[in-house]
Amino acid sequence: MESLTLNVRVDANDKKSFEQFCNSVGMNVSTAVNMFIKAVLREQKLPFEVRSNNYDEIIYHKLKEAEEEMSITTKRYTKDEVLKSMDDILR
Repeated sequence: MESLTLNVRVDANDKKSFEQFCNSVGMNVSTAVNMFIKAVLREQKLPFEVRSNNYDEIIYHKLKEAEEEMSITTKRYTKDEVLKSMDDILR
């Protein structure tokens, strides 16, 4: 199998800290990056959750949707239903 070089730009402090971590667990950066790539390819997903930290925008749009729905229907929701829905949105 042909081996290629992958160049990645990272913060200098992050690189140093990552190298120290890798050394502390007995591997080098190349091995750790290869493990990451293999995990992504095997699982077909990132091995961690990626989330937006812009909840304000998400919540604003969800509230606008709810407001529009309320204007066209007579259905009303209980406090528990509203709280569950909000919890689901923030996950």
